[in-house]
Amino acid sequence: MFISKFFRLGARAMRSPAVRARTFSSAVSYSMAHNLYLKTQRHASFCTSAAKLDSEEGEEEPKRINVTFVDKDGEEKHISVPEGFSMLEAAHDNDIDLEGACEGTMACSTCHVIVTDVDQYNKLPDPTDEELDMLDLAFGLTKTSRLGCQIIAKRELDGLRLALPAATL
Repeated sequence: MFISKFFRLGARAMRSPAVRARTFSSAVSYSMAHNLYLKTQRHASFCTSAAKLDSEEGEEEPKRINVTFVDKDGEEKHISVPEGFSMLEAAHDNDIDLEGACEGTMACSTCHVIVTDVDQYNKLPDPTDEELDMLDLAFGLTKTSRLGCQIIAKRELDGLRLALPAATL
């Protein structure tokens, strides 16, 4: 996993216009790719979105939305999530007990969440067949259940409320 992620970042570095404009040896390109990889390590959690990398390239910080997680005991935790982040990433960054065993690859249902507001649920893109297959395995499935790794923060979802089911697989 580490090696494939490293090489993907190296390939991204090689495609960037700043890097293509220069001519250099393979040793220098390896060093540049390595530095790009280390630059991304400032982020503590696994990221499935490009928002974290793009924010470091001189662009302004992404806008944030407010999300409320409600745990199985009914306790609420209000957090601010940058646009482009998945709810799984947001939960991990804010110490919310949402497992995500497959790290957002849709190979499990451990990041199952329930969108408590039907209007907010309707603003989400329709779930893919792969997501629906994983949701079939989830404990406590409801009509507004989704995988946290598939809910991406965007401006229209400001005020989103997510309930964590009592148990996960």
